[in-house]
Amino acid sequence: MADGRGELTTDNAQARAEIPAPSPVEAEVLRIRALLEQRRFPDALEGAQALVRAVPENRDVLYMTAVALRCLGRVPEALTALARLQAVHPNFSRLYQERGHCYVALRDAPNAIEAFLVAVNLNPALPASWRTLQSLYRMTGQPREADTAGAHVDTLARLPPEIVAATAMFSDGELVPAERIVRDYLLTHGDHVEAMRLLARIGMQRDVLDDAETLLAAVLALAPDYRAARYDYALTLLRRHKHAQALEQLDQLLALEPDNRAYRTTYATTLVGMGDHERALGMYRGLLEGAAQPAELHLSVAHTLKTLGRQPEAIEAYRAAAAARPNYGDAYWSLANLKTYRFPDDELARMRAEEAARGTPLVDRYHLCFALGKALEDRGEYAESFRYYTRGNALKSAEIRYRPEPIERNARLQAAVCTAEFFAARAGVGCASPEPIFIVGLPRAGSTLLEQILASHPAVEGTAELANIAQIVHELQGREQIGEEPRYPGILRELSPADCLALGEKYLADTRVYRTGKPRFIDKMPNNFRHIGLIHLILPNAKIIDARREPMACCFSNFKQLFASGQEFTYGLEDIARYYRSYEELMAHWDRVLPGKVLRVQHEDVVEDLEGNVRRLLEFCGLEFDPACLEFHKTERSVRTASSEQVRRPIFKEGLDQWRRFEPWLGPLQEALGPPRA
Repeated sequence: MADGRGELTTDNAQARAEIPAPSPVEAEVLRIRALLEQRRFPDALEGAQALVRAVPENRDVLYMTAVALRCLGRVPEALTALARLQAVHPNFSRLYQERGHCYVALRDAPNAIEAFLVAVNLNPALPASWRTLQSLYRMTGQPREADTAGAHVDTLARLPPEIVAATAMFSDGELVPAERIVRDYLLTHGDHVEAMRLLARIGMQRDVLDDAETLLAAVLALAPDYRAARYDYALTLLRRHKHAQALEQLDQLLALEPDNRAYRTTYATTLVGMGDHERALGMYRGLLEGAAQPAELHLSVAHTLKTLGRQPEAIEAYRAAAAARPNYGDAYWSLANLKTYRFPDDELARMRAEEAARGTPLVDRYHLCFALGKALEDRGEYAESFRYYTRGNALKSAEIRYRPEPIERNARLQAAVCTAEFFAARAGVGCASPEPIFIVGLPRAGSTLLEQILASHPAVEGTAELANIAQIVHELQGREQIGEEPRYPGILRELSPADCLALGEKYLADTRVYRTGKPRFIDKMPNNFRHIGLIHLILPNAKIIDARREPMACCFSNFKQLFASGQEFTYGLEDIARYYRSYEELMAHWDRVLPGKVLRVQHEDVVEDLEGNVRRLLEFCGLEFDPACLEFHKTERSVRTASSEQVRRPIFKEGLDQWRRFEPWLGPLQEALGPPRA
């Protein structure tokens, strides 16, 4: 973009859309807030106490109740109200600021300082907290701390009031009003580094990463020495799977601050994304020394060891993560996700207790539910196992609010655009390289096994689930407005032969960083089955393998799996069934319009006849038979998926019909899947 405003005007219509009328609760909150501003504290308290009976967990109502009580001199009652607020909204910065004001009223400087410090650590844009801290530090004889607080007061004073207010809202999770304020400010005043960075951070929070990347690049063009913005830029690049570019930014930051723990942690995470697990492991272990809260670092160490195939060490690291934070659900789920680990009685009891504890956060609770489901399944306690799987899925589903309609609409559009005539008219376009081998399908369908078999061939590089095709799709579809028809896949009609060639070459160039020089490489992103039309246009000689598994086995295996990210269709039996049927229909379409393009490999067939299917795979890929592919479990390489431990063992048949142990509860799944299809 030419300047910071160019990208900001993309959504002007939406930004200026009419704001809906407030609900009755919101209207009453606004009325009570006005009473507080008018210093009509008895009336404000009466209104807040009446409203809190209707919405007992409403953050703003609980907060205003405490403010009114303090202003009426009823400070102990105000502190009690704040304790109630903390129980349901523990990360709300202004509750700690208000607690600080209460302790000031009680002339309790140590507790006031502690409360205000919590507030500004959650939300640095609280001028009142910083000013009061400055006074309290001076009063208690701490001049250095007073100067630090004063510097923050001065920094906030130099910023436009609108940006300070929006930053405070952003820190407390109020993204919509914060974004509205920042957009209006930038549209009125033009480029402003802090406002642009704040808008980028809002974009990062809302997963609008392309806008965030563009904005932060513009910020750094205006202020190249702005380290916080450069770090945000590195984080955005990392989340967009642009690992090499993220490392460039982090190298610049570490040259200036080699001991910065945040920079070093993100650098190690980026190395993982690059596939450089040994270096990442060394960095994570170095960061463990002196870590105040080591649980997440122990988990990162464990994940890296698991990827490298060092399971005993990984188990110890996962246990260390759980010991560092007893309700750390991800540590227990990661043990369960090894698939080969069995929980002893004491760990199982601890998991039950932590899952049932009132103070366990939602994210830890559903991780614990999935871990308990797996632990109890391994013990043959299938009814209770299914209850935990169901509870974990329900909690996760409520958090993500998946909708199947956009996925199904995309499948219909793919079939409408990518016809046999469409491909015939574009024969011979794209990049002719035969290097990529795509493995597509659903998760938990045997794709990791096929990847391990192929990666055991000396001519084939096993990489990872690469996001490069998804990035190309994202660039083609651009920013869609609500109610607009999607640009992709219709935009494929507009691609010229030169465009197809350039996109194919871009894919090869961007994926080269994950390779070590072998002539062929695997891209095992399952969701690429939706983009086979695009892949054929830009890489017509690429090989595509569809990893297929019996529907009930595949769908239930997904229901039992808690994914690190994405795959949001897996947290409800009906959603899984709809997704599977949509996948089947779209793959049948590709078979009709691109006959012979895709090799279907049935997981059950591979288990029954390994050598026959290995030979079939290699022949399809144009590779000579190599016995190492039959002994795939001996191949030493990094494997990052949930099947990482399973593919390090010889083929086994025990898992083919595991779903039947849960058959009494899977009627809804069988009904949603319908009869078998040819």
